[in-house]
Amino acid sequence: MGAMSDWRSFWDSAHSIYVNARHKDVHYREIADQIAAFVPGLGARVLDFGCGEAIHADRVAAVAAQVLLCDQAPSVRAAIAARFAADARLRALSPEEVEKLPDETLDLIVANSMTQYLTPAELDRVLGLWRRLLAPSGTLIVGDVIPPDAGALTDVMALLRYAATNGFLVAALWGLVRTVLSPYSRLRSRIGVTRYTQPAFQQKLKAAGFTAERLARNLEHNPARMTFRARPL
Repeated sequence: MGAMSDWRSFWDSAHSIYVNARHKDVHYREIADQIAAFVPGLGARVLDFGCGEAIHADRVAAVAAQVLLCDQAPSVRAAIAARFAADARLRALSPEEVEKLPDETLDLIVANSMTQYLTPAELDRVLGLWRRLLAPSGTLIVGDVIPPDAGALTDVMALLRYAATNGFLVAALWGLVRTVLSPYSRLRSRIGVTRYTQPAFQQKLKAAGFTAERLARNLEHNPARMTFRARPL
């Protein structure tokens, strides 16, 4: 079983990555607003690949024509479909359904906090898929790429600062204790996460047929991690 399959099983289970409802709400709201800022216009077709629960995806749909929400986990897709059943601009898709989309029909693809759960070979494959699906004028945003020198202490401090700013510090402290004892911690210890230096990740993007630049701000709350903007060559 590959890394993607192992992590897919985890995300398809009940987990406690978010320390409470406030944490989840703030996280998805901020990510949705940042994605919305990259949408090029009201007629745009957007793909959020590895979207997670995407509970505020309607904020992206408000500035786009269509938002496709793709997640590996069937339970996550079912929840998305139920949440946005009344909004024709939002669709939940499996990765297999994404692969069947027509070439060069998407204006924006966002993949946030997912490359760490892919092997390098899996990343190459999905980069090829995104390259095929993006319109010639389209944009790819890859967020929360973990560099080799970003350790556990960096993650902890970033979470605590984020929690203090957004009003869930006490819950975050308890959440850190739970995480140490959780399936996430055991899985991460067993198979690890994939890390890239900035030059190495930019080379991955270039090899897949993109121009590549690192943005000044990461999509997630952890400033030690990296976000890249890429466009088809």
